[in-house]
Amino acid sequence: MKENTWDRAIRLAEYIVETKNTVRKTAATFGISKSTVHKDVTERLKHTNPSLYREVALVLEQNTQDRHLRGGEATRQKYILQRTCTYPASEEE
Repeated sequence: MKENTWDRAIRLAEYIVETKNTVRKTAATFGISKSTVHKDVTERLKHTNPSLYREVALVLEQNTQDRHLRGGEATRQKYILQRTCTYPASEEE
């Protein structure tokens, strides 16, 4: 039986507020698309539970502000990994 979208929106919002997870992590946890999570917690929730919507909006805003930090750290780790990996010499050398 398919879950009611309004109930799902509330469940997703409560999870985001509790864990402070991003939309992507929430989508992976629940096995649904990030587009669905975003639509549920930004559009559907606004009409269903406005107070919970405001709480989620604060978490999502904080995640947006922190995004450049997470991206920068991922890039830094990528280049550290590239420097530490040794590539085998090609047969032509």
